[in-house]
Amino acid sequence: MTRSPSTPKQSRPKPSRSAVKADATPADAAFDVAAAAYAQAGDMFQLLAPDGSATGAGELPDADTRLRLYREMRRARHFDERGWVLYRQGRLGVFPPFGGMEASQVGTAAALTADDWLFPTYRDTGAALTLGLPIARALAYWRTSPHGWAMPENLKVLPFYIPIATQYPHAVGAALAEKRKGTRNVAMAYIGDGGSSEGDFHEALNFAGALEAPCVFILQNNGWAISVPTRSQTKATNLSKRAEGYGIPGVRVDGNDVLATYHVTREAVERARRGEGPTLIETVTYRVKPHTVADDPSRYRTDADNEGWDAKDPVLRLRTHLMAEGIMTGESEAALLKEVADEFEAALKEADSYPDPEPAEILDHVFAEPTPQLRRQREQILNEQGSSEESA
Repeated sequence: MTRSPSTPKQSRPKPSRSAVKADATPADAAFDVAAAAYAQAGDMFQLLAPDGSATGAGELPDADTRLRLYREMRRARHFDERGWVLYRQGRLGVFPPFGGMEASQVGTAAALTADDWLFPTYRDTGAALTLGLPIARALAYWRTSPHGWAMPENLKVLPFYIPIATQYPHAVGAALAEKRKGTRNVAMAYIGDGGSSEGDFHEALNFAGALEAPCVFILQNNGWAISVPTRSQTKATNLSKRAEGYGIPGVRVDGNDVLATYHVTREAVERARRGEGPTLIETVTYRVKPHTVADDPSRYRTDADNEGWDAKDPVLRLRTHLMAEGIMTGESEAALLKEVADEFEAALKEADSYPDPEPAEILDHVFAEPTPQLRRQREQILNEQGSSEESA
């Protein structure tokens, strides 16, 4: 994928030497220069500026699509905000918040259909909700309940991956299976900037490129791999260019601009459907929240690191645009927000009604048909459980 013909090529300012501390070590100086270059890089595709105005880089989607994207971002943000409250109440387990990354997740997942595959990381609850994962099922998952382990049969969403980068090769396999079956379905996999340093990332891109797998790789560059900043794990300032080493297109997009993210992802999806192979999309965003609700980012992140990102809020950016264009009014937004809140509370009530899990349920949803080993393990658990109940 290349820059849209109508998109002017922006010049990239040279890193300012003032950004390098006078007393910095050579290694620190190199990191500072890389960080400055990264911050000043002007090669991101963007349709909406942070103030909500159109950049003129390309045609905006129709009004209905813009409203749909706004609603999905509001659903994702509401889940994230309520998740914090539920965690503090002891009604939700430790989960990774994604507030501030809604455009990156919604804009990509919205380009798929229910026939496509989604391979999320642990932080991509927003993407899964956008594709159709029921909120009650997502709540159950983050409660470590078996009711959240199995995905709906009519939805090809994999459980949230905790290991780093393993979902990339899995997505290639699913994409090649669809190709062999003769469908036009694609597989989309997510990863963070830290995951791009894993071997699975490179193996998957090489595998997909060589076999022209209908796969879309989303690389969410949110600036941090837990407590490690991007500048410390790589000198690369444009991770999308890693695609060139595997002979596939790469594109870098403003991950806080949902319209731009949706635009480039839809192009990549359609390219894959036409049998033209995979695409790597780097969505440049920021993890404004902690790594998980149990994390304290103040131990490794400074105010300077966070500076300016509130002004790039993806939800407020699209809201400002919709209001200015007359696509949404205060009254229609209030109705939308009430609908989103009501939907969540109904899902929470459903999740609260799920029965407590039984110990043997930990063996469910491993294989379609239990293996002999799983049957023996289940029998052992039931026997031990029965003995415990008798002794009690």
